[in-house]
Amino acid sequence: MSHLDDIDRRIGARIRIERESRGWSLTELAERSAVSRAMIHKIERGESSPTATLLGKLSGAFSLSMSALMARAEMQQGRFLKKEDQPVWVDPQTGYERRHVSPKSDLPLDLVRIELPAGADVPMPASAYAFMRQLIWVLEGELTFIEGAARHHISAGDCLELGPPTDCVFRNEGDKPCIYAVLVLRNV
Repeated sequence: MSHLDDIDRRIGARIRIERESRGWSLTELAERSAVSRAMIHKIERGESSPTATLLGKLSGAFSLSMSALMARAEMQQGRFLKKEDQPVWVDPQTGYERRHVSPKSDLPLDLVRIELPAGADVPMPASAYAFMRQLIWVLEGELTFIEGAARHHISAGDCLELGPPTDCVFRNEGDKPCIYAVLVLRNV
């Protein structure tokens, strides 16, 4: 089993745990997330790798950030997380690579490193942002962040605080990968 298959399996298992702990059927989660029942079933069984957009919809249905859902699937408790132990997930649709950098702890914060390939577009529903505040800090390249009707062009070194939850799109309009950090502050 490859490392990515193992992550997909753990993500699927975590989604099932979140769903079952709430007493929801597959149909109820499908209605709450706007993700088909069949797709949720495939993800939970580890038969399909979810896209970033689907994970955003599912996490929002659980009243969790995508970061919190992924951390629950990926990480052990501790204060130190070596680079080789940092969970990495790759969106099978866009090649978007998400590395969870911060250790899982009681701090109300997650630090995530994203590499967005040239030409990639990752839409996220407002529900994925409803329970947290976020900062986006571009480390390399340029990112176009579309937040509702607002369009932000973010260059290396620039930092943006996200506004109120709204549908948004992370877009790399350049010809080189964009690397950025997302700092997620969870409501506690």
